[in-house]
Amino acid sequence: MSAMAETLDPVTFEVLKNAFITSVDQMAEQILRTCYSFVIYNRDFSSALHDASGHSAAQGNQDIAVHVGTLHFTCQDVMRAFAGDMHPGDVYAINDPYAGGTHFSDVRLIRPIFADGKIIAFSQSNGHWSDVGGSVPGSFDVTARDMFREGLRITPVRLFSKGRFCADVACLIAANTRDPASIIGDIQAQAEATQVCEREILRLVAKYGRDTVETGLAAVQDYVERAVRQRLAALPDGEWETVDYIDRDPSGPEGMIPIRIKMTIRGDSVTYDFTGSHPTIGSIYNSAFGATFSAVAAGMKTFFPDLPLNSGFYRAFSIVAPEGSIVDAKWPVAVTGYLMPFEKIMNAIYEMWSRIMPERAIACAFNLEYLLTGGRDGRRADKPIYMFYDWLPGGWGGRNGRDGCNVTTACFGTGLMSQPVEGQERANPILTTEYEILTDSPGPGRWRGGAGVRKTSVMLEAEGSVISYICDRERAVVWGIEGGLPSMPHGLSLTRAGQAEEWLGSVFSDVPIGPGDVFSRPTAGGGGFGDPLERDPAMVVEDVADDYVSVARAAKDYGVVIRVIDAELCRYEADAAATEALRAEIRAQRRGWLATDPEHVAEEYRAGRLDTLDVVRRYGVLLDWDKGTLLPRSTAQFREQFAKRSAAAWRDA
Repeated sequence: MSAMAETLDPVTFEVLKNAFITSVDQMAEQILRTCYSFVIYNRDFSSALHDASGHSAAQGNQDIAVHVGTLHFTCQDVMRAFAGDMHPGDVYAINDPYAGGTHFSDVRLIRPIFADGKIIAFSQSNGHWSDVGGSVPGSFDVTARDMFREGLRITPVRLFSKGRFCADVACLIAANTRDPASIIGDIQAQAEATQVCEREILRLVAKYGRDTVETGLAAVQDYVERAVRQRLAALPDGEWETVDYIDRDPSGPEGMIPIRIKMTIRGDSVTYDFTGSHPTIGSIYNSAFGATFSAVAAGMKTFFPDLPLNSGFYRAFSIVAPEGSIVDAKWPVAVTGYLMPFEKIMNAIYEMWSRIMPERAIACAFNLEYLLTGGRDGRRADKPIYMFYDWLPGGWGGRNGRDGCNVTTACFGTGLMSQPVEGQERANPILTTEYEILTDSPGPGRWRGGAGVRKTSVMLEAEGSVISYICDRERAVVWGIEGGLPSMPHGLSLTRAGQAEEWLGSVFSDVPIGPGDVFSRPTAGGGGFGDPLERDPAMVVEDVADDYVSVARAAKDYGVVIRVIDAELCRYEADAAATEALRAEIRAQRRGWLATDPEHVAEEYRAGRLDTLDVVRRYGVLLDWDKGTLLPRSTAQFREQFAKRSAAAWRDA
């Protein structure tokens, strides 16, 4: 604990604590009003205020979770690179995931803040640029095995020198992307945002004095550390373990890729040990240490929602990440798809903390997905390059006593906005024809998961376009806990003009697409919490009326038999006697379903006698959803976790 922290009176401390957070929020407002990229405008950015040592002193109220635990690493890397050579008016850029960042698309601009000739703080603006070069539009090539196909790696570089814009350096960076004009605009917007924070900190210096502000930057971190450690000390010591999975290694044999975590609480600190996690894989779905650290911070912080986030929070935990594993990838292993292990880590941490704090327990949330399409826009005579970069909301897991949140941005970054289709259609030759809540997407439970969505779009006048899809949980399907059931597989379907629908799944890049082609993808709902046979039938009836659950799946998943009185008026009622009988029948059979020969289940699916949700929720089987081929190793892994998270909590009578 800093000795300086004791010199602030409570009122001054509280004023400075909130002023620091506000200075970061003001950076966000500046970016929203001046950025060029539609992606950044939809809040794929974050900001931070650091002390003179590079430690984070404040985050904003809507900064997205995935960035915040990495910003202090990149600040400190810039400090090392320019030690002794920093000046007022300097601004530096970095996007290096191997130096503690996330992926190459997240470009950070960092400004030292001087007072009385001394660096007292740093302001940092991080924005996701929609393209940073590489082999495919949007810079997400799932087949990349090393960074050289992923885009431009920016090690610490000076973009403003004593207030002078280094246009040559900025243009060199922008020229290696597919949208250089937007890149230059975003550089200016992010640089100005860091200056907004600088002005606010210097205003505080003028009012309170430099020493008081520096003391405040240390004190807010000490405050958070004390609060977290006190809460940890009040919990029982112990160890908790779990595992979650990446769907596959495209370059390896069939089978899901494990991320194993053991959490240990001892006294007032906690350790997260990833020993046993899989080595890095032959795609972009690897995480460098900075992103893994951020996932741990974001997952744990969910259970301490009232505390501000800064480096004081980070002092209360430590991480053991085996070098060369999927959670500690080293240069030059590809890491652009780090968000896939990131969300597995977050959900695994949710599961473990749910055991410690059952009043806050939550099942698995849906997985963030990215759709990227690029080419030449045929609607304009000059046929400029366009970049369509989209993500969708989905469902969060059911909670202890509450259903999951419907149509919510991913746990990866709840500050993200759902992009307005009107803006997308203006900027890209793509028309959205369907965007609706997806019936039967919520994972069934006593408290069901939140609902996901389906979005369908058609390609208009375009030339040389390709489509890439970056997603997961096509096989490691969103899971329930305490007896709750899984949601549904992710994946994208493509219908080429005049041809049949084709299932492309959740992992592909650089697929040609032309005018008239239609692509559609769902997002999963959240996993269920608690046995669905214990859900109040009246709540199931309400879900059917709201189109969250179909009449057929109300019977299959909840054992609730519903009579349709008037579908147009949404009038339904449960048949109490039939429901009681059906629930008894399901209780008697469901453990047997999970022991059914998986190959028999696959045959029934191929014959059309079982649908995808039957296969996943009743039988715990995973297939190649296009051909119906059994995935034996993935099924064994899925069933093992299904038994622990769901079946173990079922009552047989």
